[in-house]
Amino acid sequence: MFADRAKIYVSSGKGGDGHVSFRREKYVPNGGPDGGDGGHGGDVIFAVDEGLNTLIDFRHIRKYKAEDGQAGDKRNCRGKDGQDIVIKVPEGTVIKEAETGKVIVDMSGKNKRVVLLKGGRGGNGNQHYATSTMQAPKYAQPGQPAQELTLLLELKVIADVGLVGFPNVGKSTFLSRVTNAKPKIANYHFTTLNPNLGVVDLEGTKGFVIADIPGLIEGASEGVGLGHEFLRHIERTKVIIHMVDAAGTEGRDPIADIYAINKELEAYNPELAKRPQVIAANKIDAVYTGPGQENPVEAIRAEFEPKGTAVFPISAVAGEGVKELLYHVENMLESIGEKPTVFEQEYFPERKAGYSEEPYTVSYDEKADEYVVEGPRIEKMLGYTNLESEKGFTFFQNFLKDNGILEQLEALGIEEGDTVRMYGLSFDYYK
Repeated sequence: MFADRAKIYVSSGKGGDGHVSFRREKYVPNGGPDGGDGGHGGDVIFAVDEGLNTLIDFRHIRKYKAEDGQAGDKRNCRGKDGQDIVIKVPEGTVIKEAETGKVIVDMSGKNKRVVLLKGGRGGNGNQHYATSTMQAPKYAQPGQPAQELTLLLELKVIADVGLVGFPNVGKSTFLSRVTNAKPKIANYHFTTLNPNLGVVDLEGTKGFVIADIPGLIEGASEGVGLGHEFLRHIERTKVIIHMVDAAGTEGRDPIADIYAINKELEAYNPELAKRPQVIAANKIDAVYTGPGQENPVEAIRAEFEPKGTAVFPISAVAGEGVKELLYHVENMLESIGEKPTVFEQEYFPERKAGYSEEPYTVSYDEKADEYVVEGPRIEKMLGYTNLESEKGFTFFQNFLKDNGILEQLEALGIEEGDTVRMYGLSFDYYK
């Protein structure tokens, strides 16, 4: 069974708590604090597995949790880090946040292995809090909480060319002739129940991959028929081969069919309707033109070629005109370039890292002439964020903006060049 969608729950590991203890050794009457740090929680990692081509495994296992970090111990013993969990998916899997439907990561192109959720950092043991005035601290830092998400996984196949059209127009026959694919072929509707992929190997070219999408019908974008289940699989394609039954063997008008399918593509995703198309007028071996009747292929050309869409008369059964069509498609792909279609990130899990509801304060310290931002939310944010990395610093800026901190600083009268202090971190304010 082909499975191209799944809904799962994932959770990283909680950080281990820091430990509170003091040295108790013979001849050491005033032993200092020796509480160890907690271990870090395990990460949730997604990785591409070239051997997978469906999401069927996620029908049976829906919950994935990384291991928690262990608590610290006495004698400065650090807790063991939690084990990461690696979730393997097929290439082309788009991972979305379930509630909003926003893209977190597209496991395509360079995204072969991605840390989706970071485990909680281990808390500091009481050894870190000893000072000249507090030589026996009786507190330690708790481990940071785990992150959790409910995810939607959608498999969008990796193909250069999408093959679309009404049922029974000859798509499977065409695919079997031009590629090494062996789709089911019969003279009835909906022979193809799953997307079929095949590699076209053209002499003198690099070749390309075609995805044969199950037959679309009017209303497919609204859930009618089978094709709506697989429309997502042509979202990555660069070129669309639109196949029609030029002979009208089932009594349909090929021109009306083309407009109907294009309407469904636009209703599903307006970007699809803008993809370059080429029309394959199939079954020309069955075309019969009586006296005074217009050749249907010429009618299709007259309708669509003035609009910039090339029309190729072919017979998928006999192989007539097929090679000319394929070389034209290859030229279209060459003009577009090799850059793969990768969906951009829209949802950022690190912004939901468990501190959003906790308090913070923004104030002005007249004595130090500094603006001070502090509170549990700020402390946790700094604990999660590596400000030395570009991504971490960008997240830091977004955090200040999204939480209204910049707005509050401006309300207090901050100006460019003024200093802002956050738990030992100082930086100059610039818009």
